[in-house]
Amino acid sequence: MSNIFHLLNNKFYSPQLEEEIALASKVFVLVDSNTLEHVWPIVASTAGLNQVEILEVEPGEESKSLEICHHLWASLLESGANRSSLLINLGGGVVTDLGGFIASTFKRGIKFINIPSSLLAMVDASSGGKTGINLGHSKNQIGVFNEAHLVLIFSDFLKTLPLEHLRSGYGEMLKHGLIQDKKYWTDLTNIKTLSFEEIGPFIKRSIEIKSEVVTADPFEKGLRKTLNFGHTFGHALESKHWENETPILHGDAVAIGMLIAAELSTRKGMLSKEENREIQLEISTKFSLSPIISIKFDDLIKELKNDKKNTNDKINFTLLNSIGEAVYDQHCSYEELEIAFDVITKLAENNELLA
Repeated sequence: MSNIFHLLNNKFYSPQLEEEIALASKVFVLVDSNTLEHVWPIVASTAGLNQVEILEVEPGEESKSLEICHHLWASLLESGANRSSLLINLGGGVVTDLGGFIASTFKRGIKFINIPSSLLAMVDASSGGKTGINLGHSKNQIGVFNEAHLVLIFSDFLKTLPLEHLRSGYGEMLKHGLIQDKKYWTDLTNIKTLSFEEIGPFIKRSIEIKSEVVTADPFEKGLRKTLNFGHTFGHALESKHWENETPILHGDAVAIGMLIAAELSTRKGMLSKEENREIQLEISTKFSLSPIISIKFDDLIKELKNDKKNTNDKINFTLLNSIGEAVYDQHCSYEELEIAFDVITKLAENNELLA
């Protein structure tokens, strides 16, 4: 596991964090209103944090905007931040994406540390060097690659999370098993109850998988594209729901996106029908598929065309040869995608009838 990651046990304490705080000319902490209330009190006792300036944003994707960036850049400037300052991003994926982008662009870059407070951020958003904001309702269209100087994982933060946020992070963990580690997939699907106690021990393995992939391909020229499994369609679904003012959680959207990608994989003769059914069973019993029912396929075309991973006007997917073996740069036509969309929509409708 990369040496930027530190898994903290029992209590929140990091000598590495205290050292970085001592070296910085000024320290800023970016939070949203939820982490300010529930998580900041746990972290605030760290040596040196009594002199920090808090930067607060509202929870949710709306904060990943140019307007919020302008406000945060101005706040840093007015507070005397310089290139020796430190920004600590304390929160979920929105905070780490936004804060990483702010730090990477202010005065051409200041040091930042991620302290993820959600499961999704612990296993995905806080690591890998992708920072960014949204452009309108299109996700993560503006950003840079820049790895955090340090990532501190304190799983006890998960005790503050509601079930739906644990499930959202669990979706990304399932992805890690599907693309690279069949045993990990099996271990995760054997979890009976989505709880801090059940999920916590698996966080390290997800971080290891993502770290191995990113280390091998930091700028997404090849292998790293496998981490996009489920995201091409998932991001489009997430963006459309956000535009319709019916937002859904990232992990829930990705779970549906993984069903679409698995169906495409089978229809292209790659993934066996048996493994596709296994994926459908596991995901459909642990996630609500209802977000796909209220969306028409034609409404997703624009978002799919805007996906950052497309080349030469072709939609690029990561698909599966089998559980644990992903293949990137697989081109799918709109016709193929619409058929897979219809299959998963019918699955969702059947689940609703049986509920």
